[in-house]
Amino acid sequence: MAETFLFTSESVNEGHPDKLCDQISDAVLDACLEQDPDSKVACETCTKTNMVMVFGEITTKANVDYEKIVRDTCRTIGFISDDVGLDADKCKVLVNIEQQSPDIAQGVHGHFTKRPEEVGAGDQGHMFGYATDETP
Repeated sequence: MAETFLFTSESVNEGHPDKLCDQISDAVLDACLEQDPDSKVACETCTKTNMVMVFGEITTKANVDYEKIVRDTCRTIGFISDDVGLDADKCKVLVNIEQQSPDIAQGVHGHFTKRPEEVGAGDQGHMFGYATDETP
């Protein structure tokens, strides 16, 4: 009997909250790098009906207005009414940004002076997994 292999993945379409969150996080990164090319940015965004939260660890000399970035990004995409689940001008925006942890900074900084195998990846990564029936 031939073995079968099933590969699946998820993708989301235009207008999905994940797309909005990605755009907001990207805009935060762009704003930081525009003012400070040495910025270290680990920015996450989540959203639910009429609320957006931006959080993570950012070390930068940039002066960034996170709430303005959230509202401008939402408005540009077209989230301008309660009818679409989020109104850029009325939604609640929560921001919880801290400096990068010293432990992470120690592992990832110095990439110009260290050998590649000595430089860590911080706390960001892509995970790939699959389901099995091997666990009892």
